[in-house]
Amino acid sequence: MDATEPSALYLRLKKKVSIRPERSVTLGQVSRLLAPNEKLEQELNELVLYRHHKGDGNRVVIDLLQIVRVVREAAPGLSVEAYGDPQVLIMISPKPQKPRIVVLVFAWLLLFFGAGLAIMNFHTDVSMKEVHIRIVELLTGKRTDHPLWFQIPYSIGIGLGMILFFNHLFKKRFNEEPNPLEVELYTYQENVNAYVIADEMRKKNRQHGERGDDDA
Repeated sequence: MDATEPSALYLRLKKKVSIRPERSVTLGQVSRLLAPNEKLEQELNELVLYRHHKGDGNRVVIDLLQIVRVVREAAPGLSVEAYGDPQVLIMISPKPQKPRIVVLVFAWLLLFFGAGLAIMNFHTDVSMKEVHIRIVELLTGKRTDHPLWFQIPYSIGIGLGMILFFNHLFKKRFNEEPNPLEVELYTYQENVNAYVIADEMRKKNRQHGERGDDDA
């Protein structure tokens, strides 16, 4: 390495990485690197950090300190500058299965009719029919028990409102703004990942503590 070159490795860890059982995890898989030169960057990308074994379970956390230790063993004169999360979650999963059409259709029908019943029950609780009748009576001066000219557009409007609210019509998006469901799913996944990482780190610290007691 030329003395004039910067001797620092800049890396940003990913939040989560999925691998197959009994496979290795390299530094290039879990992070984005910026090394002093391309040759060194390629070598570090292929640096093995972890190899899965059957007894390790289906989730493992790689800590930044582990990465720094491995990098310094491979390149002693290189300092590590890390940005972002201090841990990366490794999920071990077998080959992804194809979606089962029967289960998908059943879930779709369950959600469709469940949502419809929820809307109807809400309208019953707030006496929406009486509200419509009263509104039509105020507008026309006549009482009609079934004001379809008012109720039909209202029903269509509920469907259109849900489509605009979720920003989706089948696979078509109306704009790039995330819809509330996507935001909630993202928040849920972030919370799950944070909990899993904290739980795995707690187990790892407990194991280190037990080993320290044994050594003592």
